Amino acid sequence: MTVTTESVEDFRLRARGWLADNMPRFDPDAPAAPEGDDDAMWARTRELQKMLYAGGFAGICYPVEYGGLGLTSAHQDAFTEEAMGYELPLLLNVPTFTICAPTILDMGNEQQKRDRISAAIRGDEILVQFLSEPSGGSDLAGLITRAERDGDEWILNGAKTWSTSAYAADWALCLARTDWDAPKHRGLTMFLLKVDSPGVTIRRIKQVNGSTEFCEEFFDNVVIPADCVVGEVNDGWSVASRQLFHERTAVGGGSQYSSGVGVLDTRNASLDFVELAQKTGQNHDVRVRERVGEAYAHRTVQDQLIKRIAGAVESGELPGPAMSLIRLFHAETDWLNSDIALELAGSESVVGPLGERGAADMGQHYLSRQGASLGGGSSEMSRNIISERLLQMPREYAADRDVPFKEVKRGR
Repeated sequence: MTVTTESVEDFRLRARGWLADNMPRFDPDAPAAPEGDDDAMWARTRELQKMLYAGGFAGICYPVEYGGLGLTSAHQDAFTEEAMGYELPLLLNVPTFTICAPTILDMGNEQQKRDRISAAIRGDEILVQFLSEPSGGSDLAGLITRAERDGDEWILNGAKTWSTSAYAADWALCLARTDWDAPKHRGLTMFLLKVDSPGVTIRRIKQVNGSTEFCEEFFDNVVIPADCVVGEVNDGWSVASRQLFHERTAVGGGSQYSSGVGVLDTRNASLDFVELAQKTGQNHDVRVRERVGEAYAHRTVQDQLIKRIAGAVESGELPGPAMSLIRLFHAETDWLNSDIALELAGSESVVGPLGERGAADMGQHYLSRQGASLGGGSSEMSRNIISERLLQMPREYAADRDVPFKEVKRGR
């Protein structure tokens, strides 16, 4: 069993040897299914997580009492570097390990931490977020899914949408309205919901690139035990705020809980623009060389920004909302990478059959590039957080602030 006194270098060397002996190498020529859109891929992900756990390399930064190793982010960084090129359970990074499990760690009770976090680290359970709603847009606090108390239970009714890979999950963090007399931020409660509970219907949403990883959920008198409340009743916004903090951190690339990186979730970020320019015969074009340099400059700045901001938040030098800086810059960089890749690939980036690698892969990524400015809250929301909570600028006017939610006009 790994102990917390193990040095980063000793851990690195042990990880290097174990990976070489136990984990399969990633095959770059293997047919690619859309990320998170293949049942067999999810089965493989669980299997890989169980292998990491058996080898003593799962949950590196999670506390030992909840199934982790209790090590530092530097240990995780070392493992990530050594694991490049190996097949890893990357689908568990978002939202299981970088969003949901950290939220439970910060806001859940002891039993919830021991049950849900340890099960995820073992590879037994997958976690998902039930936050966004069909009528809510980016106004999460304006949600209308409701939970009503019935003795020792809650009865849930409503709908959620845009839930990443909900069809493959076991448990969800579900935010619902429990007090309609309170202003919209103060009448919410966060629940741990078993995804296969009676009354839960999940439908997969087909996106423009053919992927169906996003889901919508419908709740019809779903029974939730009272001990599944995360945090306090009617204080769910505190839990959701912490959850959004972890989501912005994860989307921006600064989460210490990310279990490695690889081709599956960094295909666009790790694109070799020099090679692409050479293959398309444009490497001597001055304008193309400028665009390639621009892409690499943004990538370098993003890497340094992640280290700077994440370290400052961890040390207390900057407040938690500063993570919106890396979330915003991630979106800008992702858009830039997509645009430049499409420019260089030209007509070759016309989207081909799903699973096809190469230039067509760039076309598929471009079709979904807007997602980079929506995950973890929209870029506009990130700008609001930066201006109001970091720069201390005046808050934007809101007509529904401090108004009982039942009196707020909706749908107009």
